[in-house]
Amino acid sequence: MVATSQAAHLGDASSGVFPRFNSSYILAFQFSSWFPSFSSMSIRSTIIRPLDQSFKCYLESDRVLVPEGSEDMLVCFLHSISIAETPIRSVADSTLSDEDEGESSDRSEPEVEHFSFPELDAGIRVAIDKYQAVFPKLNFSSPKHGFYPCPLPSNAPLPPDVYLLLKSSDFVTHDLNVEHVFEGCDEDDQPSYDLELVLRKWYPVDRSREIRCFVRNDTLLGLCNGIRVTGCITHLAYLGITQRDMNFYDYMIDPVTQTKIKSTVRRFWEENIRPNWTCTQPDYVFDLLLTRDLSRGHVLDFNPYAPRTDPHLFSYEELHALSILSACEHDQSFNGSTTTLDLPECRVVDSPMHPAATRNAPMYQHNMVPIEALSLSEGKSITEFSEIWRDEVKRAMQDDDRAAIHQT
Repeated sequence: MVATSQAAHLGDASSGVFPRFNSSYILAFQFSSWFPSFSSMSIRSTIIRPLDQSFKCYLESDRVLVPEGSEDMLVCFLHSISIAETPIRSVADSTLSDEDEGESSDRSEPEVEHFSFPELDAGIRVAIDKYQAVFPKLNFSSPKHGFYPCPLPSNAPLPPDVYLLLKSSDFVTHDLNVEHVFEGCDEDDQPSYDLELVLRKWYPVDRSREIRCFVRNDTLLGLCNGIRVTGCITHLAYLGITQRDMNFYDYMIDPVTQTKIKSTVRRFWEENIRPNWTCTQPDYVFDLLLTRDLSRGHVLDFNPYAPRTDPHLFSYEELHALSILSACEHDQSFNGSTTTLDLPECRVVDSPMHPAATRNAPMYQHNMVPIEALSLSEGKSITEFSEIWRDEVKRAMQDDDRAAIHQT
């Protein structure tokens, strides 16, 4: 399947829809690569790296369990509403019927896996003390349950909350598979890379101000942003902007607002991103959180200009057409035309009836609640469900302890 996807990408690359890229290009988008250059204009973050192989094994293991020594109080993760794609072992799926007891008694107990990360626990606690509330990610990917607040009086999660949030998400598994990470690269040999844990300070944000911007590079002669450049080659990228949150926001359809967003993004890109982008291949996608007055931005993330990155309200074929149009405009400028580069195209959800609008269906809602939570919550209030869920998790952890004692 990877070979098929890679062949498909190479076909798109040969047509110009996507650039060709290698492993060095992909590694430029892991958090520890780009963040040092943009930390002053991004969210405060702590990078813990490298993580050893045992942590990767923990994330890949089938069972959902808390690493030994990391839990010094009941995990607040289990008190939040955005939980797991992977079911936590509970009495519902571990209790045997009377008919099964005789048959199962002859079976040997499966070996219980034990994980402990004392140094990582300490690093997580340091970040929590610094930021109070955090949301985690790995090199490239983050759980798509949304930003991660912890509704405890201390407003601070614990290491188990971080571990379980990562382990419960099927999105971060992308970073665990080298073939997935380097899918589409021109090289046959896939390099290894160090897994890293990123803890970012959590802020309540207005999702309507999150935007995704696309940059493709051309080598051009002549006019650059309305300024005549004579006798030299300059690199110029054309930008497309799309709303990230696929809900309708009425203020976003105002032409004046859209013009301000486009002007702000172009200025921010020219002054802050373009001169600080260190990768030699200037094709990339970046996410911004605009300020309330839409006059400035904060860098949220960078992604490769590749099929794996969601184009949202664009298609990559449309972005390719915009890139060709931009190149034609600059060719005309070089030949003596007074045409200057237009502002980047901005696309928003322009109606509650827009096909992409999901006002009543949050993104990745299928990841937010496991089937066990649905069954346990039926007919219960939030408080009642929280108490029942905690009891079930305690029971599962006790079962693990008993199994471990039985093995010894």
